[in-house]
Amino acid sequence: MASTKILVPDMGDFKDVEIIEVLVKEGQQIKKNDSLITLESDKSSVEVPSTHEGVIEKINVKVGDKVNKGDLILSLNAESATEQKKEAVSKQKKVEKTEIKKVNPRKPKEIIPVVPTSQTGSKSASPKVRKFARELGANVVEIPGSQRGGRVSEEDVKNFVRSQVTVSGGKVEKKVHKEEYQHEEFGEIELKDIPRVKRLSGPHLVRSWTEIPHVTQHDEVDITEMERFRSSLYDYYTGEKIKVSPLAFITKALVSALKRFPNFNASIDTVKEKIIYKKYFHVGFAVDTPHGLMVPKIRDVDQMSIKEIGVALRKTSRLCRDLKIDKKEFFGGSMTISSLGGIGGTFFTPIINPPEVAILGVGKSFDRLVKIKDKFVSRKILPISLSYDHRIIDGAEGARFCVYLSECLGKDFAFKLAV
Repeated sequence: MASTKILVPDMGDFKDVEIIEVLVKEGQQIKKNDSLITLESDKSSVEVPSTHEGVIEKINVKVGDKVNKGDLILSLNAESATEQKKEAVSKQKKVEKTEIKKVNPRKPKEIIPVVPTSQTGSKSASPKVRKFARELGANVVEIPGSQRGGRVSEEDVKNFVRSQVTVSGGKVEKKVHKEEYQHEEFGEIELKDIPRVKRLSGPHLVRSWTEIPHVTQHDEVDITEMERFRSSLYDYYTGEKIKVSPLAFITKALVSALKRFPNFNASIDTVKEKIIYKKYFHVGFAVDTPHGLMVPKIRDVDQMSIKEIGVALRKTSRLCRDLKIDKKEFFGGSMTISSLGGIGGTFFTPIINPPEVAILGVGKSFDRLVKIKDKFVSRKILPISLSYDHRIIDGAEGARFCVYLSECLGKDFAFKLAV
């Protein structure tokens, strides 16, 4: 039997390129120039075509493998291809015959052509469209193509995802129930692409919510003394007022709480069934940008003063909005703060940013009348929401963490945090 080997072609300077799709299967008949696999590098994705025709005997690669020039992709049986080709030609002749449908005898007979269907089960789509479909979690093979020859376009992918799929367990699956009416039937609509940042963060959030047993505790912190102290800061040399956001104080207080409760500055290694305790204090914070929500880290916060933390927060936020921040700065955190204080709202349920095990949600502070020594006085109250991984942190420890954080932001610790 004639066996032909299909190898990875010369890819220039690219080495160890990852296979992201295998487009064929064993026993399938392919033609010359049919796409076999899709490779993706840091710069682009490309499909590798077949240099011969035949029936696939064995596929030697799989998704996730990294290949180089000359690596074996698969082997073909050319003789079987010839035999199947003869059979295919014979079947094609039968298929091309038309069926004569009898109608009213007084009318001429209607000729209905039988349209041949594809036998391969593969779909024609450019690497760009295939990548777009993967980012949305869709399988391009299942998407009906509207272009010539059934080729799938980006618009086909959007329509498929919008009307036929849903997210379940972090994977895209077909809906059991399909909407009876489309949105456009009730009025004007507009379709827009999902922003890249949200496309990338979506699966991460789904994995966090489905794999981590979240517990969220809500509490209220009296920050009256802290706010008075913050508003009284000024430069001794120039006499100018020093502007420091409440988030800088909260970040400093959070580091103090992480030192007291090390379980919050940890990660879980599910493979080795170990707890990783971190000796560093890199605090992440959610930044609202025009491109979507980003969560960069401020490194070694325990070695910074309140003023230095404020400067670092402003600098990092600007880098995120300008899309100039390094990708590595989104990883390696101790714990994250998600603050809505500048927008509004009180309590919410922040989602943990794995591999971290906790996240602190901060609402907008408000004034409340409190009775102290038979007198009603106005106090500044900060609502907080603490979400944590219940596999490593229990409710009692979560409550103690909130109490200690309240003390750090209260009158007993407000001045100590400033050093």
